[in-house]
This record gives sequence, structure tokens and C-alpha cells, in this order.
Amino acid sequence: MLRIHNTLTRRKEDFAPIEPGRVRMYVCGITVYDYCHIGHARMMLVFDMVARWLRASGYGLTYVRNITDIDDKIIRRAVQNGETIGALTARFIAAMHEDLDALGVLRPDHEPRATEYVPQMLDIIGLLEKKGLAYATPDGDVDYAVRRFEGYGKLSGKSVDELRAGERVAVGDGKQDPLDFVLWKAAKPDEPAEAKWPSPWGVGRPGWHIECSAMSSALLGNTFDIHGGGADLQFPHHENEIAQSEGAHGGTFVRYWMHNGFVRVDDEKMSKSLGNFFTIREVLERYDPEVLRLFVLRAHYRSPLNYSDAHLDDARASLLRLYTALSAGTADPAGEPDWSRPDGARFRDAMDDDFNTPVAVSVLFELAGEVNRSRDAAAERQLRALAGVLGLLGGDRDAVVRGGLLGRARATGRLSDADVDARVAQRAEAKKARRFDEADRLRAELLEQGVVLEDGAGGTRWRRA
Repeated sequence: MLRIHNTLTRRKEDFAPIEPGRVRMYVCGITVYDYCHIGHARMMLVFDMVARWLRASGYGLTYVRNITDIDDKIIRRAVQNGETIGALTARFIAAMHEDLDALGVLRPDHEPRATEYVPQMLDIIGLLEKKGLAYATPDGDVDYAVRRFEGYGKLSGKSVDELRAGERVAVGDGKQDPLDFVLWKAAKPDEPAEAKWPSPWGVGRPGWHIECSAMSSALLGNTFDIHGGGADLQFPHHENEIAQSEGAHGGTFVRYWMHNGFVRVDDEKMSKSLGNFFTIREVLERYDPEVLRLFVLRAHYRSPLNYSDAHLDDARASLLRLYTALSAGTADPAGEPDWSRPDGARFRDAMDDDFNTPVAVSVLFELAGEVNRSRDAAAERQLRALAGVLGLLGGDRDAVVRGGLLGRARATGRLSDADVDARVAQRAEAKKARRFDEADRLRAELLEQGVVLEDGAGGTRWRRA
């Protein structure tokens, strides 16, 4: 029996989907205005693991992971870059897919984009207004009246009065209460035309929170089984989703809420301002994608994850130990696990215990030890099959051992011209966005690879030292 820690109830619960044998799951995806970072990588890998285990457990799964392609940050970045919103988001959606494909993250069944669901958002806002849970402000926005929704704060565990006591924003922007949040934003004169939609309340665009309420209900129904995302989304984003969806449709919005823990870098919070912010593609220059996958899965999804070179190096060495336990010439796809074996039962029990991947991974190392001692063919098949459930050991054993699981730059010994051009373009974007720490770090990394940058009036040129 699968048990899941439900953020809403703060305890592990037996998992029973609404429809026996079928699971409907929604995960909050990426706001596409920049490259995905290692925090995104953890979230994507965690819920890829969840989806894989649900399917391995015999459930039919409908997995929805959205893309936010309209947002204040997106609009600002497009204006800064002098490009259209559509061009910006298309570019970073393509980059996201490249990164996630490299990590072996399986595509969801549906990947809705927010801009495709504006009519559904307007329908929900209209329902909320009719029920007295939304109101138009003098400046043309439509806001949600938080105090009128009974139970607001149940996901975060805070009452409205507690939240109000910590509120430092004065009412002055048309809100009736500082806790109220925007459902529909009135268009500003200087915003691009592609960021404006007609509505009963005037031309504007949706707020962030309403996007997920609309996309999830359109594709999974008004009540579904699992909603996931990073711990940073628990409040206010997911709290506001509950208020919108249950306020509009009544009943229960989601049965089980799941949140993965934060990523820290050398025991500090990851932050662009601290200069410890890494994109997926930067990490993959130095480490094989499967190393990053094992690094994430060795920690329980709800625990904090401390990113450091030392931990990645250890994960790389550990993954090589698993690969070297396989017979030379092993490159065929893994078969189905034998769940009747004691190791299969331990693996299954661990995964059924709130997706306890650290214990499941330890079973893989126990099997690797058994294979090394006995060269037992059945144990080797089981190792590959169980690892395959987690998206591991799918590579060509001989090629992996020869290559040593190095990242792209380390494996080749130098960056290609295309890789250098991409880094130079990334640095230019960082400078435009005034992320100077990131720009300086990119310059230093290129210098380590023997690439010298020369900034001039015509842009940045580069040469190999």
C-alpha cells in the first residue's frame, strides 16, 4: 500500500485515488524567462520519480505539468531584450526541454501553456465574482477577497489573523485587505499588446495563481488526486489555488498535496545575489546527467538538498560503482523487476513509504555488492531492472566506464565553439538583467576553459588563450 505524506494534513496517509487504478496528478512547472536552475532540476526529477513509481505500481496515470508563459518577469525580460514575449518564451521552452531530456525526465501527458487557457481563467473569475469572493478594484484589477473564504490558510497552517499580523503592505492599491491577491491585472499602457486580453473587467492579463486553477480543472477535473511542486509554492501559490478552485467549484480541490524540499548550495540558500546560483546546463558541463539524477534521488524528496561539488563527485563515484558491477557489454534495456525476491520487496516497501528513494537506492548498492561477489545473472538483471524504475543504469555500461561519467566540457577537455557562443550569449543576458554576479561567474568559468572575453562597443568577442 502506497503511503504519501500529505502537506495538507501533515501526516502520511494511505493513497487511494478517486478512481480506482487511475491517478490524476498536476505539478506546477516553470515560468519560462530564463534557463532552468538546479532547484527546477530537483522538482522535475522528484516528480518524474513519482510518475515512474505510480506507473510501475500498476496505476494508469494522467500527468499534467504546466508552463507559465505570461508573467511580470516574462514581460520585463522581453522588453529588456527588445524581443517579443512569444520569441522569449519559445526560446526558453526549447531550452527547458533540452535540459529535461538530458536528465531523462519523461515528458508529461499534458504540458499546457497558460496563454492557451485564458478563457477558462475568465470563467473561474466570473464564478468567484458571482459568489462574492472576488471584486473589481478602482484601478481595473479584480482581486480575491481572502477573508470571505472559510479555511484560508489550511495548507500553510496559518490562520488569516496570523497572516494579517505579519503583513507589512498597507492598503492603497485598491485592495480591500492587504491579504487579497490579484486574479486579473488591468493592462498598463507601456506593456506589449501580446500581454493583453479582453475581459468583462477590461483589457488585461491573468494573475499567476489563477493560471494553475484553470489549467488543472480543465485537464483533470475540479477534484483530482495529487498536486505537487516545490516547497516555496506552498504559500501563497498553492494556498491561493485552493481558495480559487474550492471557492468557485465547491468541494475538495486536491486530495494529496506533495512538496519537495529546498536546494541549498554549500549549506547556504541558493540565490543569485549570493552568486551561488547554477543552471542545469552549467552543471551538465561538468557532470553527467545521470550523476545529477542519482544525487537528487539519494536524498528524500521532502528533505533539504545540499548542492556542492563534493556531493556531486561522490554521486559520480557511486554511480560508477553501480555501472562497474554490470557485465561488460551490457547495453540492453532493463526488464521488469522480480518483486518476489527479498531485494524487490525491500525496494517496493521503501518506495511505498512516501517515495523513500534513499532506502531504495541502498537496495541497488546491496545488489551491486552481491553481483560483484557472485556474478549471479539473476541478481544483475534485478539490479538493472530496479535501477530502471528510477531512471538509472540505462546507459551503455562500457561507454560509461570508459567515459567516467564526465560532463560535456570535462569529457572533451574543451568547450566547443558553439558552447562558447552559448555561454557568451548567456552572459550578455545576465548583464542586461543586471545579474552581474552571474555574468562575472560565466567570465571566470570561460577563462578556466582557456577562453578570453573582450568586451567592446560592438559587443563581446572571444578568443582562445
